[in-house]
Amino acid sequence: MMNPDWEVVLGLEIHCQLATNTKIFCGCPARAPEGVSVADLGPNANTCPVCTGQPGALPVLNRKVVDYAIRAGLAMNCEIRKHNVFSRKNYFYPDLPKGYQISQFDLPICEKGHVDIEYKAGGKEVQKRIGITRIHMEEDAGKNLHMDAFSLVNLNRACVPLIEIVSEPDMRSAEEAGAYMRAVYGIVTAIGVCDGNMQEGNFRCDANVSVMPKGSTKFGTRAEIKNVNSFRFVEKAIEYEVQRQIALIQSGGKVVQETRLWDSAKGQTFSMRSKEEAHDYRYFPEPDLIPVHVDEKWIAKVKDELPELPSQKKARYVSELGLSSYDAGVLTSSAALAKFFEDTLKILAPDGNASGNTAKAVSNHLGGEVSRLMNEENLELNQSKIAPKHLAEIVKLQTANVISSTGAKTIIGVTWKTGEAVDGIVEREGLKQVSDTGALEKAVDTIIAANPGQVAEYRGGKDKLLGFFVGQAMKATGGKANPAMLQEIVKRKLAGN
Repeated sequence: MMNPDWEVVLGLEIHCQLATNTKIFCGCPARAPEGVSVADLGPNANTCPVCTGQPGALPVLNRKVVDYAIRAGLAMNCEIRKHNVFSRKNYFYPDLPKGYQISQFDLPICEKGHVDIEYKAGGKEVQKRIGITRIHMEEDAGKNLHMDAFSLVNLNRACVPLIEIVSEPDMRSAEEAGAYMRAVYGIVTAIGVCDGNMQEGNFRCDANVSVMPKGSTKFGTRAEIKNVNSFRFVEKAIEYEVQRQIALIQSGGKVVQETRLWDSAKGQTFSMRSKEEAHDYRYFPEPDLIPVHVDEKWIAKVKDELPELPSQKKARYVSELGLSSYDAGVLTSSAALAKFFEDTLKILAPDGNASGNTAKAVSNHLGGEVSRLMNEENLELNQSKIAPKHLAEIVKLQTANVISSTGAKTIIGVTWKTGEAVDGIVEREGLKQVSDTGALEKAVDTIIAANPGQVAEYRGGKDKLLGFFVGQAMKATGGKANPAMLQEIVKRKLAGN
């Protein structure tokens, strides 16, 4: 719970791996072959003299990286800088073989953009615009594996193309940061510049967190939480860090500018190293790469090739399918979720004329139980076994009152893990609702006869007891009664009809 005497100031630096075939400055593959995890590649198997920093090896810019950076910038309402420059960011770390990272500093490719977010807080839907300072191109570093007595270095990721999306310090809560991260994820996956595989580090963020007394205009000292690759974890990490900083200040201590890491098992951040300032990196223009010139023709071509953006898709779901702005926002938070939604509707309404009720039913399941499983297990939708055919069948059965909402959740949970046919799950788990009027009336009669005191109270005006009778009757039927039908019968019987 946020301390009302303090205000949180947050900014995110999102690192997004671009879905190019080759790396940014060499011809090595940027991704593992289809069906193979990056983790399964042999150590340093995906390298060459350029990405391992061999003497005399020179970088050559991948044009597709520039295309994708422009595409991302346009999708996030940025100005595209027609003259942008690569710079050397100098620091020593074992996973950085050249001793510097090729990035962009004072002349990035994209600037002054924004992303609109929407989230729920205190039961209310909140909308806010988050500014984007810049988007720049850069290469990724390798990866260190620390052992007890030594460290190993794997340079497969070295020179993999990234864009870094730097927000303004506009966010004031962990919920806002999570909503912003989800919105950016939805954009980059929808426009095809990022695969979005967060488990392999394709989309991760550094969260800059500071606190200041309520009403102050001077930002506090910020700490950076490095490399968080989960929406849920970024919110938890921020919440912990906020409370840590407030407690530290209130006890007479001072927040130091540092880089911290999030330990999801312990639920806390811990110090990694002191945080450098920009001048510590000794940025200077990369002498081995000429400046990048982007003309209006190039920008216009990329703009013409942009697919439907999440904001446009969201507006279409609201206007054509009657979904709420919030529900439409959840569905368009990732390209995979939106595609799953539309593929399910195609099965339910092959003519393309899905009703609002059908769309709402599908949306409820995707925004509810499916999203819960994604967050709980930290998995993408395509990493589960559930398919649109499963959800379409669940909606059909629920609409026909064959299964209840509770039964639907049970089926989603099973198909998520196994991909088993829905009808088999219904039979095995005994999920069919009892809709036999005679059987339900008999059960209700028994409950009413066994509770004369409650019957008298209900008929005397204590309407809340209706839930008691419905609950007892539901229990008597093993939870399989059709809820709507059961409630109608209970009302009628209690009225003496």
